[in-house]
Amino acid sequence: MSGNIELLNTTLAAAKAADRAALIAYLPAGFPTADGGIEAVKAVVAGGADVVEVGLPHSDPVLDGPVIQTADDIALRGGVRIADVMRTVREAYEATGVPILVMTYWNPIDRYGVERFTAELAEAGGAGCILPDLPVQESALWREHADKHGLATVFVVAPSSQDARLATITAAGSGFVYAASLMGVTGTRASVGAQAQELVGRTRATTDLPVCVGLGVSNAAQAAEVAGFADGVIVGSAFVKAMLDAPDEAAGLAAVRSLAGELAEGVRKR
Repeated sequence: MSGNIELLNTTLAAAKAADRAALIAYLPAGFPTADGGIEAVKAVVAGGADVVEVGLPHSDPVLDGPVIQTADDIALRGGVRIADVMRTVREAYEATGVPILVMTYWNPIDRYGVERFTAELAEAGGAGCILPDLPVQESALWREHADKHGLATVFVVAPSSQDARLATITAAGSGFVYAASLMGVTGTRASVGAQAQELVGRTRATTDLPVCVGLGVSNAAQAAEVAGFADGVIVGSAFVKAMLDAPDEAAGLAAVRSLAGELAEGVRKR
């Protein structure tokens, strides 16, 4: 079975044709439970998310701040495995029909086996992977199998990336480019900052891929600001925090659905 890179491409193109940015939501698999994580994905899509990133919980998440680290710890203590991540992708995609990507560090894939991981992700209906710590120059094996299985390879660029480096990264990627709005870890911020807009401009000069901005967006006003210059707005910690702060799972699902609705309005007010 082929993966859903084309669904990702057409979804992002449709948002652009509607003169708006796409809303991309991040949620970890297995949080607060395996079943609850699947319901959370359904909730953000019901609220208005166009694309969902499912996080593969990791014991040493170098890009992730304390909110996502807390959720990852809950998922890992709950016994989450790669099989649960694949189940989350499958059931979320079957229920929503939106593109579902996996965001993961490289080590779990390397240990699991690249061919096995890509084949299972494609079979589950996944659209691709975001690989924040895989160097482009070491990515040939991954990209070979991802291409074979119809999966996008999304690389992360940062404000520190030099123009020549940006060109190398974007030439190897597919689906979209994940532009980290600032140097540092994930988490909500009072301001997304001008660095993000400059990075989007420099990245666009190297590629026709959509450029989507993450790290720091937590409310509709920030979503609208970023939507003014990016093709997609990526929100993770704010959704996870809404789940963490809720008194129970039902309240958490209602909270993330409501937040997705507010953010979806924000990306339409670019």
